[in-house]
Amino acid sequence: MGSPIEHARMLLSRSAPTRQAGDDHVISQHEREIAAALEAAKPAAVLIGLIDRPEGTTVLLTERATHLRSHSGQVAFPGGKIDPGEDAVDAALREAEEEIGLSRAHVEPFGMLDPYLSGSGYRITPVVAQVHPPFELTINHHEVAETFEAPFAFVMNPENHQRQSREWKGAIRHFYAMPWENHYIWGVTAGILRNMYERLYT
Repeated sequence: MGSPIEHARMLLSRSAPTRQAGDDHVISQHEREIAAALEAAKPAAVLIGLIDRPEGTTVLLTERATHLRSHSGQVAFPGGKIDPGEDAVDAALREAEEEIGLSRAHVEPFGMLDPYLSGSGYRITPVVAQVHPPFELTINHHEVAETFEAPFAFVMNPENHQRQSREWKGAIRHFYAMPWENHYIWGVTAGILRNMYERLYT
């Protein structure tokens, strides 16, 4: 087997997958809720940026600003809503430029994961790309507090995929968490990474 990025390139294609991925709702097995949420879900996209470093492949992540009204302080991928006239790749690249100043000249999209339905009502298409160094980032602190790179080997190791739960809106929600150093990767971000593991290694 080649590098993790080469492995991902072999298994992923630029066309969007057709099946619905596991998500917050699937983990909790709320089937009626899934159907209702899909009807009303708003399209969004995130960028899963993989970077080939001398010490190994990493994945580019952000920590959202603490003053944001939703998901403040949480670990996330660069991304957001898909605007009219955009596809998922366009939106992911635009959001990465707006949030962290990542120039699309350094980003080579090569695949997509299955859409992920978030509990907040978004149908998220994860766009997988290789980010070619050297690159400079300019953080938009209105949206992002910091960026960091987590080892791809760590987030792709199922032994690091913790199953946790908490009460939300009167129901118990089950989710994945992947704490790494001082970063608590959980919820949608951890769920997308778990789906990526299942797509690439199971």
